[in-house]
Amino acid sequence: MHISPYEHGNIYNKDPLRTRKLLLNRREINKLVGLIKQKGLSLVPISLYFNGNFLKIELGIGKGKKLYDKRQDIAKRDAERRMQKALRANEKR
Repeated sequence: MHISPYEHGNIYNKDPLRTRKLLLNRREINKLVGLIKQKGLSLVPISLYFNGNFLKIELGIGKGKKLYDKRQDIAKRDAERRMQKALRANEKR
């Protein structure tokens, strides 16, 4: 993971591309690896924050959308766009 160096830092800044340890128990790592290997699941970083010298990351397991879900979202966005366009056209009159 790339973490940019602190701008006002000095010679003690760390290499932004260095390898970092994932502080989890072996059981937790195996559980995440098992979930990732399942079809359609992926590991997603939800949030990052610093706690002292540590960078903490909140991880989540994500599942991709089905094709029919995507079609519904596209139709919903298209309908919203048409409504906004009609509202703008009425305001100009």
